[in-house]
Formats: sequence, C-alpha cells, structure tokens
Amino acid sequence: MPLNEICLEAHPLLELAALTTSFPAPLGQTPSPAWLQEFLVPRTDVPIPSPDDEFRNAVRRMLRHGGFKPSGRSKPASEYLVRAADSGELGSINAAVDACNAVSLHSGVPISVVDLDRASPPFRVAVVGPGQSYVFNASGQEMDLEGLVCLWDASGPCANAVKDSQRTKTHQGTRRTLSILWGSAQVPGRARQAADWYRALLERLGAATQEVGLSAASSPAS
Repeated sequence: MPLNEICLEAHPLLELAALTTSFPAPLGQTPSPAWLQEFLVPRTDVPIPSPDDEFRNAVRRMLRHGGFKPSGRSKPASEYLVRAADSGELGSINAAVDACNAVSLHSGVPISVVDLDRASPPFRVAVVGPGQSYVFNASGQEMDLEGLVCLWDASGPCANAVKDSQRTKTHQGTRRTLSILWGSAQVPGRARQAADWYRALLERLGAATQEVGLSAASSPAS
C-alpha cells in the first residue's frame, strides 16, 4: 500500500519533507549512472543554493532542540558528505543512496533513506527519550539516540539526520524507499528546494516518486 502520511510531533525548528520512491528494478540491477556520480564531487552548477555557515548552524540548532549534541562523530550527515567529497572519498553506493548523497552534499540538508519493505507502519517523527539506541552499521556499532529527532516505524526509531539504522537500510534487493529531508525552519524553503531536485534526479533514473504528507501528532510521542 502507498504511504500517504507521516505523523509529526511538534518541533519548532524542524522543516521536514518526505517522499517515497519506487524503482523499476531492484537496486542491485540499477547501476548508478555516470551523470549521477558526477554530482558526488564539489561543483557549482546545481539548481540549489550551496550550504553556508548560517544554514549549517541552523541544522545543528534543530538537532540540539531535544538535548542531542550534533558534533564530532554525531555531526549531521550532510557535513560528513562535504568532508568526504572534498577529500575525494565520497564513492558510489547504489543509485538510491547516490541520489540522496548528491542532493544532501550540495544543499546541506541531511537526508535519510529507508527501505520500505524493511520497515513497518505506522511512521512518525519524534524526539527520542532516554535509554534508546540502534545499530547503524554492519559492524554492529550502536548510536545513542537520546534527545535526537528521529523517524520511527512500528519497531522503534529507524533513521535520523546523523546516522540511519542498519535494519532499514537499502540493499541490492531494494525496490521501494522512504526519504526524509531534515531541514531547518530557520531557513525556510531549503528542504522543499532539495526535495524538488531530489525527485528530479530520481525520476531521471526512471523511478516514480510521491510526496508524503505530514500530520500533526495529537499529543507528544513517548
């Protein structure tokens, strides 16, 4: 069934955009084309403003709202991409992740990509309370999520603007994804601009995209 809506807990600094993508074939059979990989390096001919210190600081303030500290190894994923691209270490992973990384790199908006067949509705976005963590890589390393705004599915938190959960990451068999763009309300419109370009890249790959609506939570999530 299509995903039409995500429940969003009130957050004064978050500007969120969400979309689903259906690929014409599993990602293992959908090589990332050269034109897409060319966006994995610093360049200026992109249809979106480059991130500046104002926007980077706004994203960090948004992540600090619940008490999380977005620095060091817990910095926003978009900042990691800039460093990796500047050093020539931002390589191709698959078409879905490459499109995500290209848009996040050039817009400064952190983006999560979730395999919809590895996640279970209902979906919501809310700040995580104490005592919760998840594994974020194949090595089994865990991330403390306390105070961080995350995407939740029926099994718990599964993605955020720093590191996504290993259990819902894309793989060679992925056909359907949910993408979350973690923008800042202090720089309004940037998440929407990034989402528009993101959808254009995905549709150029032959994928079908659909915007996901957001509904306000009736009461704070626990």
